[in-house]
Amino acid sequence: MTAVTSPPPNILLLVADQLTAFALPFYGNAVCRTPNLSALAEQAVVFDNAYCNFPLCAPARYALQTGQLASRVGGYDNASELPAATPTLPYYLASLGYETSLAGKMHYVGPDQLHGYHERLTTDIYPSDFGWTPDWRNKVPFGPAGMSMRSVVESGLCVRSLQFDYDDEVANKAVQKVYDLARRRDPKPFFLTVSFTHPHNPYVTTAEWWDLYADDAIDAPRVPPIAYDQRDPHSQRLHWLFRQDEHVITADDTQRARRAYYANISYVDAQMGRVLRSLAQSGLDRNTVVVFTADHGEMLGERGLWYKYTLLEPSVRVPLVMRIPHEAACRCSQPVSHVDLLPTLLDLATRGQVPEPVDPLDGNSVMPLLHSKRSESDHVVAAEFTGEGAIAPMLCVRRGDHKLIVSPVDPPQLFDLAADPLELNNLAGRADLAGVQAQLQADVDARWDVDRLNEDVLRSQRRRRWIQDRLASGDYPAWDYQPFVDASAQFVRGGGQSSPTMVKGLARFPYVAPKPPDQPRDA
Repeated sequence: MTAVTSPPPNILLLVADQLTAFALPFYGNAVCRTPNLSALAEQAVVFDNAYCNFPLCAPARYALQTGQLASRVGGYDNASELPAATPTLPYYLASLGYETSLAGKMHYVGPDQLHGYHERLTTDIYPSDFGWTPDWRNKVPFGPAGMSMRSVVESGLCVRSLQFDYDDEVANKAVQKVYDLARRRDPKPFFLTVSFTHPHNPYVTTAEWWDLYADDAIDAPRVPPIAYDQRDPHSQRLHWLFRQDEHVITADDTQRARRAYYANISYVDAQMGRVLRSLAQSGLDRNTVVVFTADHGEMLGERGLWYKYTLLEPSVRVPLVMRIPHEAACRCSQPVSHVDLLPTLLDLATRGQVPEPVDPLDGNSVMPLLHSKRSESDHVVAAEFTGEGAIAPMLCVRRGDHKLIVSPVDPPQLFDLAADPLELNNLAGRADLAGVQAQLQADVDARWDVDRLNEDVLRSQRRRRWIQDRLASGDYPAWDYQPFVDASAQFVRGGGQSSPTMVKGLARFPYVAPKPPDQPRDA
């Protein structure tokens, strides 16, 4: 007798933008309201110590999509191209028979705007050219994207914003896609990525979400602003990158910005809730792995810092929630990171029969962690930063409770996150921790050749600045993605289609078979 096997699971990947784990209720925040994501977390595996591998949008997503550190595939900053020959998660899943779709932001740079997805349902929100290339020749940090403190001092209410325009479309397209998938007759599994731009700054929101919160309920940063002369060197560089000398950030500014940030988390929670409800209403949730994460975190005024660009915890810690069919809900304390997602999802898609990766991966499946088959100390998290604000590679590893940040231009920083979760006490150089620091430095050396990486970044910046000068002439077609809609396949059309009644009946979900006439007509 042949054993009956269940089909491979569908996969829904939900991504928020610039959402620190510390802002969410299921990571201990008592202010923010996320009813949909909190309900998801109650049914899922929640990773308490999840990290992005690069605290900047494009490279963070490259690591998530490839299972490799971004620097291995040329992802150095927000204007770095992901090479078209790079194996990505959607390519791997497509090779296993999955249909792959993307709604929303992925911040791909370059002419390839699909990278293995069969279709994109929306365009991207950010440019696809090399215009945001940093220049490390400027030892005073230069921000080609024009970062400043305007997002903080101008925070508050709006009637509409560009980001609401974008995310409303992303949610609408994603919900429609779920129902389209449910109505298919094709049994092929699907991989659907739905990626929003909220709660990324600017910190502006509409009254619907603002009014969920009151000023006196907004928590202050856990670490107050640190004076410039007491900051670490990179945080001093960020002072100039963000042009913090232009504005005095008051307590009211901070409270207002944080209130708007929480409000925008509630907004994106509602949009993800719409997608999750469509999955449940269609019955697809029963065999769908749901993953929720964010590309990177947000400092949100901690230490007087904002946005990301740093390897400190609020910037690199991200939510990671996985609802897996037939897997019990639990909390996982072991440190994990985004490069672990690709091998994990391939593990789930193939029930452990994972094909040999085309390129070596920097991540590992987290499933053995859930089943106590790997110790915590074996799972080392790595993160890097070579974007604007840096002037040389910044590298970070965490093993167990200890975390090391190093750069050839800065003193090392060593933290014990169990005893010092706010990273206020730099333990680097202490004799009693010499062995710990040496082990972590060995972990760094095993992953990066810092001199070669520095040369690669400078060479890439030079090439891209030269190409961007040519692109700016206006003589070349834009790389930005133009979504295609085949109107001939929508709704009710001619060209040999059946009657409108038949077409609309086929689109009804759940499908109802035609009811035979009570009185058949005579021939």
